Amino acid sequence: MNFNFELILFYAVVISGAIALFDIIFLARARKRRFAGTVIKHPVIIDYARSFFPILLIVFLLRAFLFEPFRIPSGSLEPTLLVGDFILVNKFHYGIRLPVAHNKIYAMNDPKRGDIIVFRWPPKPSIDFIKRVIGVPGDKVSYLDKTLYINGNKISQKFEKYAVDQEENRGATNVVEKQEDLLGIAHAIYQDPDKLNYDFHDIVVPKGMYFVMGDNRDNSADSRFWGFVPDENIVGKASFVWMSWNAADYGIRWGRIGSKIT
Repeated sequence: MNFNFELILFYAVVISGAIALFDIIFLARARKRRFAGTVIKHPVIIDYARSFFPILLIVFLLRAFLFEPFRIPSGSLEPTLLVGDFILVNKFHYGIRLPVAHNKIYAMNDPKRGDIIVFRWPPKPSIDFIKRVIGVPGDKVSYLDKTLYINGNKISQKFEKYAVDQEENRGATNVVEKQEDLLGIAHAIYQDPDKLNYDFHDIVVPKGMYFVMGDNRDNSADSRFWGFVPDENIVGKASFVWMSWNAADYGIRWGRIGSKIT
């Protein structure tokens, strides 16, 4: 079951705020007259509402307009992001959107090739996905023999080392780590030489859409399989790792804390 935490938090803010406001306008004065000269004790529900409303409001505004935390649940962006990484997503980098409704009210930067973005998955918007932007509006993208081509330019790959892709409930997979230069954006990718490639030719990215892929190229459900990401589905840009937990070793990956996501 997928819980819409933003919506739950919104309702909590509205309900607690309404109770607190109703108390201030209608109940507080009568209570003050009734218990004049004595210590006034608020009813439990009013006490909770007035205590938690400011906290809930601050958290809601921070998550809605500034930064929102996410946990990486899968290895589709390995080796860039690992399972168990906790990241902060910049919510205002691409513009200001209304919370809950998600309508953009102020545009800022457009997503660029190489950006890692969090977005609401088009087939089921209640689920958040994270991938790397490969194609922006107007780009012509091809993927042939595990090599990207953008607008006719072959995206270079440089062998780095042999590695192991290890995920919970999936086992270990031998992969090749390469350095890919995405037209000026260098980043690491994984390729599984034992998996067949899903080739496609000359896909043109429509206006207002983005083509995204995972860095773990043979272990990623991305635009190759379910299509483009509309601009209105974008939540924000992945900023940095603030915590990383290795479930296999039951330990913190201290070296990843504070690392910038590129």
